[in-house]
Amino acid sequence: MPKGGPDGGDGGQGGDVILRADRHVDNLASLFYEPIIKAKNGSHGKGKKMAGRAGADKVVKIPVGTMVWRAEESQRPTRNSGQSAIHTPQSEIQPVVDLVRDEQEFVLCRGGEGGKGNVHFKSSRNRAPRQYTDGEEGEQGHFLLELRTIADAGLVGYPNAGKSTLLRKLSAARPKVAPYPFTTLHPVVGVMELPGYHRATIADIPGLIEGAHRGLGLGHEFLRHITRCPILIFVIDVAGSEGRSPVEDLQNLRREIDLYDPTLSSRPWLVVANKMDLPNASENLDTLRERFPKISIFPISAAKGEGIDALKEALAERMTADQDAYFPIKGGQARNL
Repeated sequence: MPKGGPDGGDGGQGGDVILRADRHVDNLASLFYEPIIKAKNGSHGKGKKMAGRAGADKVVKIPVGTMVWRAEESQRPTRNSGQSAIHTPQSEIQPVVDLVRDEQEFVLCRGGEGGKGNVHFKSSRNRAPRQYTDGEEGEQGHFLLELRTIADAGLVGYPNAGKSTLLRKLSAARPKVAPYPFTTLHPVVGVMELPGYHRATIADIPGLIEGAHRGLGLGHEFLRHITRCPILIFVIDVAGSEGRSPVEDLQNLRREIDLYDPTLSSRPWLVVANKMDLPNASENLDTLRERFPKISIFPISAAKGEGIDALKEALAERMTADQDAYFPIKGGQARNL
């Protein structure tokens, strides 16, 4: 009706930025090429009291196990600065969210409310109001996303200890294997079949070196993945083929994870004495068992497949079928070295 009074509708609400954990996504590379994420704006209100259309949400699929941190101005690394964005257990900053379930969602930034149309301001004294309210700004911020691999057990050891070869024997995973250190540069997860149609995931953590808790050898890049593993499997070069003592290797590895995160020392753990097919392995195995008499030690040769069946049986007994054990375990007894 011409001149029939105010009828301006409300503006539409802005869309939300939503993070969704997806088990089919295994990296955060897509966010490197799309560093600025925006949801759609809401539409303007229209006459006849018609509200504007709400903005579409922006759903970002990320890997399961991603942690989100709020980044302050001084903590925002640039692409060329070389600054690490990895948070250690000693960091005082608390994560915004930790997405550990498939299809788990979190609203990272909420969209702003739409403005009010002039229809809300009409009265008996103000029959043709020109007043209206602007829409509210949506939430915004700078965030750091960090992926920490989730697995039921983690293979921990020095570079070239045979972790990737062992993972090939335990699962269908095919990590790169080569006769030089640091062949594995990122965690590789394999699935091991267990009795009763159950499965367990095992992560090949890239090799650690002494001083890894201080970041040496990309220590923080690798150690952060261990925090997700309820069971730790220490793979030791029992033959000492790299010129190191197997006893000292195990002591150093235990010390590094304890210095990085003391709660890791309480996790259940066992030792895999690898490379039993090489010289001096038997003598070093006896020394290792004398030094750690209460620890389960499984002698194997991953290259030849010897001792793998016994190790699989032991892992099947320790691993439960409950796949909810994604958070740090408080139980389990272990010796602090």
